[in-house]
Amino acid sequence: MSPLTELHAEIERCKNCDLARHRTRVVPGEGPDDANLLFIGEAPGYHEDQTGRPFVGQAGQYLDQLIDMIGYKRNQVFIANVIKCRPPENRDPLPGELMACGKWLERQLELIKPRVIVTLGRYSMAKYFPGESISKVHGRARRSGNVIYFAMYHPAAALHQGNLRRVIEADILKLPAVLAEAGKMEEEKDRPAQLNLF
Repeated sequence: MSPLTELHAEIERCKNCDLARHRTRVVPGEGPDDANLLFIGEAPGYHEDQTGRPFVGQAGQYLDQLIDMIGYKRNQVFIANVIKCRPPENRDPLPGELMACGKWLERQLELIKPRVIVTLGRYSMAKYFPGESISKVHGRARRSGNVIYFAMYHPAAALHQGNLRRVIEADILKLPAVLAEAGKMEEEKDRPAQLNLF
């Protein structure tokens, strides 16, 4: 059993907050253990709670289309959420729930080591772009250590506000350049230091 599979089994037993009492299924996330590209959403919705899989409702179908637009398939990226259990009536996560669940996402990132992390919506954005608003920071990247963070609107936003669809699609089309930049960073890290002999 891989370390990530073991971690997901641990997440499925979690009772660290009240959401454990309301859930049908825990939704740890899914994708390759060594994905270069990782998407972080907010929390499971109804369909995710039923299946135990992230982004399988309407917003998930739209996310699949967005991933296709940059030449990737869903099974090549890792998809997770900040919160692993569905909040009742799809309400916003509470601060205590965000704190209780935060360690699971941190441990996933430590194991997967993605080069590019795409934040979907304001809850995952707040973690990596503190003090920013999604309307200002969407479509922008920032580097921290060996990881590039890229902020986007949540795919569900396009379902509620049709005019955001064009914005979201323009943002996702910036990702190949961000991934190329991450690849260059990786090459530089692996390249031996040059000796200046003359």
